[in-house]
Amino acid sequence: MKGKRFLWFALGTLFGLEGIKILSSKGAKKVYAHCTAGILRAKDSVVDQVSVLAENCSDIYAEAKAINEEKAAKEAENEIKEAE
Repeated sequence: MKGKRFLWFALGTLFGLEGIKILSSKGAKKVYAHCTAGILRAKDSVVDQVSVLAENCSDIYAEAKAINEEKAAKEAENEIKEAE
């Protein structure tokens, strides 16, 4: 039983050490760089979409305010007519 545990420990240690070597290799660094570049492109795309959305929301808000102002002016005009 102890021999089996030691074998698993030794294999895990060996796999861990080789894994570190593989993850720090030039090829792996290229993969990391490409993944990071893709993430940065995605971030730029999201930022662009958010700014378009914010502009659209501002336009909608301004239009809604104008509609409410027109409606309030008409209601005030109607109240004046009814009072006369």
